[in-house]
Amino acid sequence: MARNFRPAPKLRILLMIMPKILLIDDDPTFCLMLSTFLKRQQYEVSTAFTANEGLKQLKAEPFDVVLTDFRLPDKNGLELLEQIRVLTTEVPVILMTHYADIRTAVKAIKMGAFEYLAKPINPDETLLTIRKALSRNAEGEEAASEPTVPLRGGFAFVKGASSQSVQLEEYIALIAPTNMSVIIEGESGTGKEYVARKIHQSSKRHNKPFVAIDCGALSKELAGSELFGHVKGSFTGAMADKEGQFEAANGGTLFLDEIGNLSYEIQVKLLRAIQERKVRKIGSNHDLDVDVRIIAATNEDLVQAVSRGEFREDLYHRLNEFKINISPLRERTADVLQFAEYFLEVANHELERNVSGFDAAVTLALERYTWPGNLRELKNVVKRAVLLAKGTEITLDDLPPEIAYHIPEPTSIVAQPDATRVALPPAITDLRSATERSEKELILDMLERVKYNKSKAARLLNIDRKTLYNKMRQYNIDA
Repeated sequence: MARNFRPAPKLRILLMIMPKILLIDDDPTFCLMLSTFLKRQQYEVSTAFTANEGLKQLKAEPFDVVLTDFRLPDKNGLELLEQIRVLTTEVPVILMTHYADIRTAVKAIKMGAFEYLAKPINPDETLLTIRKALSRNAEGEEAASEPTVPLRGGFAFVKGASSQSVQLEEYIALIAPTNMSVIIEGESGTGKEYVARKIHQSSKRHNKPFVAIDCGALSKELAGSELFGHVKGSFTGAMADKEGQFEAANGGTLFLDEIGNLSYEIQVKLLRAIQERKVRKIGSNHDLDVDVRIIAATNEDLVQAVSRGEFREDLYHRLNEFKINISPLRERTADVLQFAEYFLEVANHELERNVSGFDAAVTLALERYTWPGNLRELKNVVKRAVLLAKGTEITLDDLPPEIAYHIPEPTSIVAQPDATRVALPPAITDLRSATERSEKELILDMLERVKYNKSKAARLLNIDRKTLYNKMRQYNIDA
């Protein structure tokens, strides 16, 4: 059955027709909350509480996106998706479920689902996914000049301006078209999974599954079953055959996050799977052929883990065909504002705010702070600031004090050979005078930052007001 006529994108704008979403979920409260949110984002939303009711509406009128729960009273999501594809191949279908089952997600994608979201859904992630679906539906495919690639987890792969980010882009472009295994190193929160997804999306496997596994969350007992699968009755609780993630990712990319947490026994099986391209389910006597590209990630030094005997050296060398190191955000100051502006846009949509940007003082504070939590911390700080903002711009009052009034640590003087040793300034003759000078500069700097609010300055300096006044008298500070 052909889908009803839908005006071209430009004509839809001229006619002021809002994109239409069909929301199918048997939870009336959830439907009400999500439809209200989407309507505020300028979408027209129709709801259905069963699969058959949704199919009836889809036959009666055109929709731009279908957003459906996986478990419905009369059908599951895969059955519904199959029937939707009989009606139309144009409408993107996004599945939602409380059961974050990667195997189901892979099957859904193979059957033509656009994306798979796990409940409880993240509003900004849902909104970005819908926009991506609408964009691809309107243009036939995503624009090649798209500046960002929306990904799961609440933020996109944003191309930074720093030299480290430029090099990262070059590495991704270089390694993506190959089948080489990759190790991605970086601190927590630097976006290792986003880099892995970008590699997959830029590879020849982009239309095949991308399966991500957090190895740190796998117990020793369940890791083998999760990675390689099991057959019914192979152990207590194995009530049915289980497809492993190698099998689920067949033809695509398997991302092993925090790979250093895998047990030694599982490392042996993983090495065999990578080298022989075969896996054997627990309890089975037969091997399965798999074609999977491996991307591993870690926030620890695997070389040190190898030297301690905690990680197999042969597995390390098999994975380390190419290594990418993601620099922490404190070393990429030029990228901070670029990501902050993107997170501001996401937060505005999620919180239904209209904050236009950051004032000059906030810009300096964001660039000055060291961001130990990297991009994850920056995203949370910006979201909180958008919520607290009283005006159209974010001010220092909207930031946590430790960020708004952060004072960078002084650069340490590193011992050097006598010929190149850095001499102390003549004015500093001993340790005591050096300490007093630093203390005076710290107090003056803090007073200036808080506009000479002595109570706030004392609190941020972690001293009481009396001590602050005594120090000001000692150093002849007039304020």
